[in-house]
Amino acid sequence: MDFRSSDTVVGPRSEDVLPTTATAAVKVVIVGGFGVGKTTMVGSVSEIRPLTTEETMTQAGVGVDDNSGVESKTATTVAMDFGRISLSDELVLYLFGTPGQERFWFLWNGLFEGALGAVVLIDTRRLEVSFDVIGRLEERGVPFVVAINTFPDAPQHPVEALRTALDLPPEVPIVDCDARGRGSSRDVLMTLMRYLHTLAVPLG
Repeated sequence: MDFRSSDTVVGPRSEDVLPTTATAAVKVVIVGGFGVGKTTMVGSVSEIRPLTTEETMTQAGVGVDDNSGVESKTATTVAMDFGRISLSDELVLYLFGTPGQERFWFLWNGLFEGALGAVVLIDTRRLEVSFDVIGRLEERGVPFVVAINTFPDAPQHPVEALRTALDLPPEVPIVDCDARGRGSSRDVLMTLMRYLHTLAVPLG
């Protein structure tokens, strides 16, 4: 039998192949509470077809998961999201979106391994879901930037008021973003890279 059919696909799709010019790869995690837009951000900015592990929410989560403020959400990430973006010909970011529901947070430890930095997505309608997220990053010493995802009915607050509410040091960047937009999400990642560069370059 001849298996050399012209329909046979061997190897990755051409659009998924890593650019030959890439010389550096960085792992970045996208974190945040349930329903803040992590899957949306990874999907909007990834240059390859993103891997998602979303499953339909069932009655098993009733009384266990806190979906206050996002009651209309019908699916949840149960493991991770994965995507890739080239910020330049040489620099590639591998993006790992974490599950937002607290019962899946045990997976975070593995996702944090080897991560150079993180983006914390915030929904100003539910700031309280971000406190434990930020605390876990600080405990592990993972540098991060905060991105305020814009929801139509979300209240707007001055940056310094948000910094105070989240108990963030003055050097941690806080930026607005629309996780649905590739350009906006890319700008957030560029902000993270610039912040990491300032931490790597000694003052003076």
